[in-house]
Amino acid sequence: MNISKKTALVTGASRGIGRAIAERLAQDGFYVIVNYAGNKVHAQATVEHIIEQGGQALAIQADVANEHEVSRLFQEAKAINGQLDVVVHSAGIMPMAKITPESLPDFDKVIHTNLRGAFLILAHAAETVPDGGRIIVLSTSVIAKSFPAYGPYIASKAGVEGLVHVLANELRGRNITVNAVAPGPTGTDLFYNGKTDEQVAAIAKLAPLERIGTPEEIASVVAMLAGPDGRWINSQVVRVNGGFA
Repeated sequence: MNISKKTALVTGASRGIGRAIAERLAQDGFYVIVNYAGNKVHAQATVEHIIEQGGQALAIQADVANEHEVSRLFQEAKAINGQLDVVVHSAGIMPMAKITPESLPDFDKVIHTNLRGAFLILAHAAETVPDGGRIIVLSTSVIAKSFPAYGPYIASKAGVEGLVHVLANELRGRNITVNAVAPGPTGTDLFYNGKTDEQVAAIAKLAPLERIGTPEEIASVVAMLAGPDGRWINSQVVRVNGGFA
């Protein structure tokens, strides 16, 4: 698929699933804005890889939970080609914390980054993306499992899914689709951080396909939603998890 002269913004695109999405959209012909919060080296590596593969990309720093930085991000992204056709919000954090009074700082941090950040990105995307554009956010299939210590993370992503459904209705009449992609366990640093080999193996067995997913498998679904084949999919949460949930 070749989508000429279209621009896509991918938040959290310096590593993991976000990077895989950025690389796939570039492969599909998008000019890709690689957003990152603090890791300029990894973001630039993503850009360089895309360019080496014949694509076009540029890195722009912004903290997705900071309203001033998000406003600047969208202004700079739109200025590149005069239009921002697709927004993919992949940035997020996943600290483990049980539901205890002592975990309130962790809860506040996750909600600030994951839910406030999603609200800001969705709000600016709604104002920036032209009629016929696409807005896609990353959720999680862990919502269906309710694992201990995932409370703050699940709460933040449940809120994100709610925002997706509401925004899809608020954009009625503009032919803009708004969807969420909810990965199951996926082989990224975010997933592996803090887990033993035994824990990873046990999680891999939970899905009928009995393995951990890859960032590229998530990116392929995002690419479908961003392309012509996704035009009739709207206000949905697409669970990409090998049957995990």
